[in-house]
Amino acid sequence: MTDSHLTRRALLRYGAYGAGAAALTGTAASWDRLTGADIPGRDDGSLVVATLGPAYGPEAIRTLREGFRELHPDIKLQINAVQAVDWSDFFAKILTQVAAGTAPDLVYVATEGVQLFAQRLGVALDRWVKRDAAELKEYFADVHPSLVESMMYEGSLFQLPVEFNAADMYLNRQVLRRAGAQYPPADWTRDDFTALLRDMKQASGSRFTPYFWTNRLWGGVVPWLFANGTNLLAESKAPGGEWLWDSFYPAEQRRGRGGGFRWTTPQATHDRVEEVYDYLASLVRDGLCTRPEGGNGQNLIGVFSTGRVGVTPAGGFWAGGLHLAGMDRDGFDVQYFPRWRAQRMQYGAAGYALLRTSQKQEEAWEFIKYAARRDTLTRLFTTNQTTPARRSMLTAGRYEKTGPAHWPVFYDTLDRFPDTGPIPAPPQVAEVEQLLLKHTGTALASPRSVRPALRRLQGDLEKAMERDA
Repeated sequence: MTDSHLTRRALLRYGAYGAGAAALTGTAASWDRLTGADIPGRDDGSLVVATLGPAYGPEAIRTLREGFRELHPDIKLQINAVQAVDWSDFFAKILTQVAAGTAPDLVYVATEGVQLFAQRLGVALDRWVKRDAAELKEYFADVHPSLVESMMYEGSLFQLPVEFNAADMYLNRQVLRRAGAQYPPADWTRDDFTALLRDMKQASGSRFTPYFWTNRLWGGVVPWLFANGTNLLAESKAPGGEWLWDSFYPAEQRRGRGGGFRWTTPQATHDRVEEVYDYLASLVRDGLCTRPEGGNGQNLIGVFSTGRVGVTPAGGFWAGGLHLAGMDRDGFDVQYFPRWRAQRMQYGAAGYALLRTSQKQEEAWEFIKYAARRDTLTRLFTTNQTTPARRSMLTAGRYEKTGPAHWPVFYDTLDRFPDTGPIPAPPQVAEVEQLLLKHTGTALASPRSVRPALRRLQGDLEKAMERDA
């Protein structure tokens, strides 16, 4: 593997990114589709942008394309919505295109892939950010520094965040009323949370689940690890970044910031990690939550909106999802994740990464700036399908139709808790996530499974982190 090219052998090492590796073993007839060789605009001089298909429908793509054409009529733009099951599958398909020499110029990358792309495929944006500092001051003033720091790698900035979602707690108000419970205070604790689940269970039937969560890197075990003052991997900050912090953020906001996050030594057998798994196992044992399920959580919308689930972790994207499912804006609400030893919360963010293989880097930078503009994001995020990275976009008017009533929680998760951070996503994130999901399922399968499963998780993570991404 080199900086600008991935061989097929190297690509297979990224096989943990879901269906992408399996696709490589398919028929030769599908190779053009896999590699994007048949994509319109590939060879006509267009700037090619790849996005995750489910996140960007035809209307969103049209909005992006038409707005950019108005600003830059001299730059041809092709936006390709890559159909994929999830971020892992999406990254695998992009890596396939890179291996085939048909890479896009820009890729929409979530936290799960920021460091992978930065290390192997991405171009640091530092020189353009410094050059256009005056133009970007308004942007950075509107975006929390933690989101920006999550897009940095070893001192350099690789993406401008345009959206994020933090794992807050959604509560079904019908279930709260049924249990005679009130909307919890912002400083509620883990014990308050457990007591609420018990009240919900006592007031509901056998088909009811007080707490439901999905076994995945975002919103699964990790928010509980954060709340207990720990993490799956040892977390620290890379040095550097002063060039950005000193230019765009006041002293109180840049204090403690660095050159990006580092996730290194596995700590699955640490006492606080075991405490989290013991606690979740106790909830399963007492019938307060189900054993974790895989997937993206979309199946949860139906059971939550009909009152069969009381509480679940989700981000701002769920406000739009519940509204589309027909749930009234007063039927649900949101609160911060409960405090344990800490009240630090987790999030995932996303933005556009510029690939080193691009021959249109200046044009690509213009698109990155355009995509981060407030007017662009206002036209793009119309249904509350995510949380805008720009603080000024979160207004009462935005949530008037969809709810929830306590919508300020979404951005205040950052503003009130500035140590809130991204999910652990080193360059080896694909294997890390698969191991976490596998061993979490095993750990919570029975009361005596926790420690043996965490020991196996520790050993497998140590091997994964020793390998180069």
